[in-house]
Amino acid sequence: MNAITVERRTAFRGFALTAALVSGLTLAACQTTPTGEFNNIDKAQGSSENISSLSAVIQRSPQDPEGYNVRGSAYGRGGQYQAALKDFNQAIQLNPNFYQAYSNRALIQRFLGNQEAALADYNRSIQINANYDAAYIGRGNLYRKAGRTQDAFNDFQKAIQLDTTDARAYHNRGLIYQSQGQHKFAIEDFSTAISLAPDAAEPYNGRGLSYLATGDEDNAFSDFNMAIKLDGKNAEAWANQALIYEKRGDKVRAAKSYREAIHLDPNYQPAKDGLSRTGSNAS
Repeated sequence: MNAITVERRTAFRGFALTAALVSGLTLAACQTTPTGEFNNIDKAQGSSENISSLSAVIQRSPQDPEGYNVRGSAYGRGGQYQAALKDFNQAIQLNPNFYQAYSNRALIQRFLGNQEAALADYNRSIQINANYDAAYIGRGNLYRKAGRTQDAFNDFQKAIQLDTTDARAYHNRGLIYQSQGQHKFAIEDFSTAISLAPDAAEPYNGRGLSYLATGDEDNAFSDFNMAIKLDGKNAEAWANQALIYEKRGDKVRAAKSYREAIHLDPNYQPAKDGLSRTGSNAS
């Protein structure tokens, strides 16, 4: 797999949404950072066995930049960022116009905290291929992390105009619409993201928040439940489910779900606040 794409559950922290209040209760916001963008690469690709097989391919064709790009992606999926960086460097050295490798290296730079280097790589990828949607999406995430919301929106918009099939573009644009209170547009974008990545929990959680903000409690509850079904480790979804239970007066179930959210993320403040409201002794 050449491009490092889809962001999944752990990828949705760091972009603070404007606080949304429903009946005085704070929604648990869905957020985004780079973590998790390797999830469209099969998990096995980060295994030692797969790395070995990719290394064998490189040994047979040491001048083929594609081999280094693929192995770099596998290293990235396995959390071996320095090894991934080395492979992407080699791919680019062999092919200075390898725009996919620039975009992939940019993601590694983001993981390593080298934001300026990441931006330079995204810019170079786009300079080489102005129609490469993954680079716009990656750069949009970088802009969003830096608080450059309009620039982020423009990049997600560009990727969508290029007819991307990457769910992140719609999900992330939906988050921006949501942060601006434009929930109708947010719901449309989250729904498109769901159609493109039906196994991803985050668009359901995001859409549920916008449904709840517009007073559609039943659809919100359905979406939070689906998010939990798809990813039982999504603390935000558990806290949002608990919020619905709380709004319905079911403090026992609310407390149980808030506790599960805290178990998954002990520092998640909306869940801690919710549990204090519903009673920490509830069972």
